[in-house]
Amino acid sequence: MEKIRKGDQVVVLSGRDKGRRGAVIGVLAGAQVLVENVNRVKRHTKPNPQANQAGGIVEKEMPLPISKIALWNPATKKGDRVGVKRLSDGKKVRYFKSNGEVIDA
Repeated sequence: MEKIRKGDQVVVLSGRDKGRRGAVIGVLAGAQVLVENVNRVKRHTKPNPQANQAGGIVEKEMPLPISKIALWNPATKKGDRVGVKRLSDGKKVRYFKSNGEVIDA
């Protein structure tokens, strides 16, 4: 079970965008994630007439290592570590390590 999923609110722990929050756009292979409006770069792209694509400067999000983000805990108003535990009915759920609150029931 993945600890970070698409749609989760996360906070950046280190680097240029430290402290910024955003929603996860996607989880990539190699333990990397895309977070909206975080780690944005400008790419100079050539026009591609076959694909009907104009050239120019495109601003987009680049992947971040999953170790540089933490799930946002609204109760503590901070980033928090996530654990996985099995409930009494056998279902696996994620929970916050600081207060034991279940994330997805």
